[in-house]
Amino acid sequence: MTTTVATRIRDRAQSTPNAVALRRKDLGVWHEITWAEYWEEILLAGHALLALGVEPGDRVAIQSEGRPEWLYLDIATVAVRGITVGLYPTNPAAEVRYLLSHSGARVHLAEDQEQLDKALEVLDDCPTLDRIVYVEPRGIAHRYDDERLLAWTDLRQLGEEHRAAHPGAVEQRMSGALDDDVMTLVYTSGTTGPPKGAMLTVGNVEWAMHTVIEEGGFVSPPPNPKDLTLCYLPLCHVAERVFTTWYNACAGTQVNFAESIDTVPQNLREVQPTLLLAVPRIWEKLLAATRIRLESATRGKRIWAHFWLARAHWIGEQKAANGGRHTFATRLVYAVGWVLFFRPLLDRLGLRRVRYALCGAAPVAPDVLTFFMGIGVPVVEVYGMTENTAVATGNRPGRVKVGTVGEAHAGVELRIDEQTGEILTRHPAVFAGYWRDPENTAATVDADGWLHTGDVGELVDGTHLRITDRMKDIIITAGGKNISPSEIENALKASPYIKEAVVLGDGRSYLTALIGIELDTVSQWASRKRLGFTTYRDLTEKPEVLALVQQAVDAVNAVHNPVEQIKKFRMLPKELDHEDGELTATQKVKRSAINQTFQDLVESMYAGVRS
Repeated sequence: MTTTVATRIRDRAQSTPNAVALRRKDLGVWHEITWAEYWEEILLAGHALLALGVEPGDRVAIQSEGRPEWLYLDIATVAVRGITVGLYPTNPAAEVRYLLSHSGARVHLAEDQEQLDKALEVLDDCPTLDRIVYVEPRGIAHRYDDERLLAWTDLRQLGEEHRAAHPGAVEQRMSGALDDDVMTLVYTSGTTGPPKGAMLTVGNVEWAMHTVIEEGGFVSPPPNPKDLTLCYLPLCHVAERVFTTWYNACAGTQVNFAESIDTVPQNLREVQPTLLLAVPRIWEKLLAATRIRLESATRGKRIWAHFWLARAHWIGEQKAANGGRHTFATRLVYAVGWVLFFRPLLDRLGLRRVRYALCGAAPVAPDVLTFFMGIGVPVVEVYGMTENTAVATGNRPGRVKVGTVGEAHAGVELRIDEQTGEILTRHPAVFAGYWRDPENTAATVDADGWLHTGDVGELVDGTHLRITDRMKDIIITAGGKNISPSEIENALKASPYIKEAVVLGDGRSYLTALIGIELDTVSQWASRKRLGFTTYRDLTEKPEVLALVQQAVDAVNAVHNPVEQIKKFRMLPKELDHEDGELTATQKVKRSAINQTFQDLVESMYAGVRS
């Protein structure tokens, strides 16, 4: 029988039935779900899918926050050889229409009334959609009259009835699984056009799990049942699917579901995970939150904190220069700091037990990483993308190079295109292509099997990969200078006062930037300065705030060549929003939309200047 994530969970349910697989918080209490209970729920959902007529290759869509039911239905779909299609909870109705119709989903899980309303709004445009399952009944049970709706409790009942009538039917379907079976469609974020559905097969996922989990990848010792993780990022994103669903199935890690994205700081403190995945935005927010708390402390505590954070800065720089390892001197200083300062700080951040932390999915400023390395969080950058099942490179213990995304994993071929500088990868986890899109598939994977990532990079010391930027984002100034905007943007966003920075200048004579403030940080700063304001826009227009941002811009300009310096900037009058089309579901900036939406601001920075 072919090994799949479903067979792995079944095997764990048989070998360690009473061990805890998942935990979720309800009404302030953490509830445990054992491996036996986990597999039972998967079986019920699998039988329900069979009762609904799901055949091998049929698509089952899920639009929900991270919760056990996401995993139950996902793994059940794999068990009956269907294809899971994940949607972001923030996808508006127009995107739901596209994703459900393009994938041809037959069954769709809408978590609650908000998600159900989106699905019902577009139902007439999704001819293949037979059933919509909802989990949270609040506001639904007595308001909607549609025979295609099915409550989660009713889905379980349907599964029980089908299992009684057809015992072993799910296991029989599982036994026919093949490595070439498409297991999931992971839709790309769509920064330059409609999202594309990347087809990941059973074989792709199994090779990826073997490489980064069973062989250890960059975690030493490898992930195991003693490890705790916190699920808080969208499960439709390949990174969270790897870290939550596949780590759990392959290594037996315990998954703890955050209550919401807003409660992540609290849930981190409660769970104290040992393995942590976070995108740069999360690391930046944790750093900003630390600085906010310190600035609002009493004078004595501020002096004490600044003293030890200065030590942490030194420790981080020394470790960065030493492959991520302590020197004798840093170990000695850190040991004292652990007792007096670092342990309470890490406890409050929820990072005290983290033995390995990953930063990926977007570039991050090196200063952010060295800060966390200095206070004792072993965080490193890794690199992968949906199209290679998130497996490409990673920094390894003792061989960390800050500013790079590490070395290629075992079995991963990696090279840089000599003409374009594009990063190419080749290995057995390269995806099977884009769903119903042979043209883009051929443009992405060449005849020799090389995946064209769209990222530009270089090898440092011949081993460590440094990503420069996305090919489509490289700025070519009027003077012909090629500039990577992401490096400058990340340097700006390292400031606790800046949330968004969009560097512009393609075809222009100099660089400019649109900057969005970090509302929490700047508003607290304004309160300490007794600076009154009413709205986000009002705050951004204050001369004092403009001066504050100018200081951050000046600091970044000071370490860049004149041609790479920001000559002018304008403040964004609002927070960028996914529903307004300014951000993707993964919070990536849509540059073309920004240029169009804020065209007047952009043009005001080049008024009277010839390009």
